[in-house]
Amino acid sequence: MTWTLSAFADEAGIPVEEQIAALNKVGMRRIDLRSVDGHNISQLPVDVAKTVRRKLDAAGIVVNMFGSPLGKIDIADDVEIDLAKLRHMGELSRILGCNQIRIFSYYNKQNKAAETWRKESLDRLGKLRDLASKLNLVLYHENESDIYGSRLEANLVLAEKLRDGRNFKLIFDFDNYNRDGDDTWKNWQALKDRTDAFHLKDSDKQAQHVPAGQGSGKVKEILADAMACNWQGPLVLEPHLKYSKAVLATHVSGHQNKAYSELTEAECFNVAAVAAIALLKNLGVQWQ
Repeated sequence: MTWTLSAFADEAGIPVEEQIAALNKVGMRRIDLRSVDGHNISQLPVDVAKTVRRKLDAAGIVVNMFGSPLGKIDIADDVEIDLAKLRHMGELSRILGCNQIRIFSYYNKQNKAAETWRKESLDRLGKLRDLASKLNLVLYHENESDIYGSRLEANLVLAEKLRDGRNFKLIFDFDNYNRDGDDTWKNWQALKDRTDAFHLKDSDKQAQHVPAGQGSGKVKEILADAMACNWQGPLVLEPHLKYSKAVLATHVSGHQNKAYSELTEAECFNVAAVAAIALLKNLGVQWQ
């Protein structure tokens, strides 16, 4: 069995050259583009995207997914903000050779009723899925803290109402479930037939980020079970060992690991990548 392995290499550096160097150092050939050369992927200028593609091609690296911020706005905000970004990424998909896009499921900053939050989030996600279908894009929802789909119950709703195996899929992020207080093993048992990708991110009982498999997110046990179930899909390394510029530009939660505070961003990325690759090797996973 062979799985694909990619990474948010912007945690090693923002310039594409630094991201390529970080991937080359550990032998990885796939990248999830979130921020590059000073631009978030959802607003990456076309001319910059063409330059990035040329440099990635020269290095033999392909884009696995766009790490977009879609769904990281409030349910009171105009949904057109996200629809416009999705249209732009539809254009970028043709340039960068990637049609997979990571998304979220909206904040509720005004503390509206839970049912209002649910209905509004599902409505917005449905609009995104419909547009993605027209643009030949595939959306991957990540269970992120503080959005609608942060806990198991909401992700089961997303699986039932929106996941179609074509334009809307689900990411299982060990760390986010773990820090939000969910039992990751219980979540996996409920979602194993509806999980389409993993984020290799882990944390300990103090909500401190650690390399994948070294925390309390049950990464090793769940991946072993996924192998036994003949699961197929992408693995994406998202270290978060240090609050790099790329991490600080996201919705930061949990605690950065003080043990790595003296290391550079590239060194922290390398620690996380080496640990993830060792974990996969220990499990007998073949990756490409």
